[in-house]
Amino acid sequence: MSERRARVQMDHPLPKTRRCELLSVARSSAYYRPAPASDVDLVLMRRIDELHLRLPFYGSRRVRDELRDLGHPVSRKRVQRLMRLMGLRALYPRERTSQPGQGHKVYPYLLRGLTVERANQVWATDITYIPMAKGFMYLVAVLDWHSRRVLSWRLSNTLDTGFCIDALEEALARYGAPDIFNTDQGAQFTSEAFTGVLERHGVQISMDGKGRWVDNVFVERLWRSVKYEDVYLRAYETPAELRAGLGRYFDFYNARRRHSALDRRTPDAVYFAQTAPELAA
Repeated sequence: MSERRARVQMDHPLPKTRRCELLSVARSSAYYRPAPASDVDLVLMRRIDELHLRLPFYGSRRVRDELRDLGHPVSRKRVQRLMRLMGLRALYPRERTSQPGQGHKVYPYLLRGLTVERANQVWATDITYIPMAKGFMYLVAVLDWHSRRVLSWRLSNTLDTGFCIDALEEALARYGAPDIFNTDQGAQFTSEAFTGVLERHGVQISMDGKGRWVDNVFVERLWRSVKYEDVYLRAYETPAELRAGLGRYFDFYNARRRHSALDRRTPDAVYFAQTAPELAA
């Protein structure tokens, strides 16, 4: 619905009423402007985000209970609404991890039993909620599975598909194509616009299995690092400040932050040790 609404709002010689008819969109939807989140909701969303990082298996009932213990008398319905707005979901076995768009193709999970032993063998991506002092944004990143290197990232104020495609195309343009690209089953990643980019580059598409949040665990760990080592410490005021700050953090993360899983090496050291000759070519 949001993509259709965006097309209705664009300048066009046809009257907006006629454009709504052609797109099967109610006029009330075309003129609707969502109200910004209140200050109270922003505080609750920050707390929910912190709880989700520490206790990702907590659903709305347990999150509500934790918030009440922290002095926030909220209802479960409000917690559910805010978690949907943030794009958060409890990470536990169930029928679906996230909802693909209507009619979107879901691809099989290709990493089970696979030994990932080199850079550009597998890339992965995901979206996370980023709180600011006033308001919030969404962050998407493309990660090389073997080296943990962040290859590209983008910020957006909506959970649309466009900023995910921008991040993907930048990574492909700068580093070539991986053998396999893994995502969850979210509507942004199951869309034809997103999967079409991968197919045109000859990339095998892998999607997390139902109830298999651990299938994309390296990106989940990245989000924890980004938030506890940068976002929560800075309380960025504006999207411009957030973008500049994340740029500095990802430079640090790639070039200077050593990982125990990489034998105390940095993602840059591991990635470019294996790819520098071919990237130079």
